Amino acid sequence: MLTNYEIFRLKKAGMTNLGVNKLIKFYRQHEKMRKLSPRQMAQIAQAKSIPDFIEKYRNWDNKKLRDDFRKFSSFSILDEIYPEYLKEIYNPPTLLFYQGNLEYLRLAKLSFVGARDAGDNGSRAVQKLIKELRRSFVIVSGLAKGIDALAHIAAIKSGTPTIAVIGTGLDVCYPSENQNLQKYISDKELILSEYALGEKALKFHFPERNRIIAGLSHGVVVVEAKMRSGSLITAERAMEEGRDVFAVPGVIADGNSEGCHHLIKEGAKLISSGQDILDEYFGNF
Repeated sequence: MLTNYEIFRLKKAGMTNLGVNKLIKFYRQHEKMRKLSPRQMAQIAQAKSIPDFIEKYRNWDNKKLRDDFRKFSSFSILDEIYPEYLKEIYNPPTLLFYQGNLEYLRLAKLSFVGARDAGDNGSRAVQKLIKELRRSFVIVSGLAKGIDALAHIAAIKSGTPTIAVIGTGLDVCYPSENQNLQKYISDKELILSEYALGEKALKFHFPERNRIIAGLSHGVVVVEAKMRSGSLITAERAMEEGRDVFAVPGVIADGNSEGCHHLIKEGAKLISSGQDILDEYFGNF
């Protein structure tokens, strides 16, 4: 079976996360299989360009690659600490880097997503909900501007554990205005990333990050989401994965909560208090 470093090496050589999942599945089905060649691994993973993968895999400076890998702690889908809920999603992350308290992964979790340009109503709603949840869940969000940052801050102020899932390497801060918050969470709480040392904030990273936010949690709370927003996509993905989705209604005149209203029509649970969420889960944890 693959080691965590081997997963890292495969991905650095260009194998997709989905490809690594296919390779892990193959190894599980063929437990007595000896070590595969780079060509065999690429074929099983259905690599886009097998020659390119083989060249990169063989030509990496193995010492430098291992040094980069060791810069941050990591765990993989093969490790005991990996959350069962996260394994259930389509294309679960095979390797995650982290800073902080990994024991948070063993606790019940609730995600908060919403607008990056959150208004006063959204800010007050997040603070109210997290306070009323009375530390019943670890609060998960994406450390973006707006609702994400507000959720992390509200959790910290109320003594509630919080997990940030980011779309960059752990040594990169995006957005830069959240640098102090990211440092605090990495020291005192838990921060997770699918991305290696130095990886910047690329557009496609954020939908990939959002699947982890939804996948980690029992439910997703949506506050101030517009139509066709990343938050709405995250919530719809959560619904597809069988997670509970809670939506906070907003003012109909400004359009800032059109996504929330759409989710309610699609079956999301309308909430106005933390107790609404606690009532939904009472007796289940």
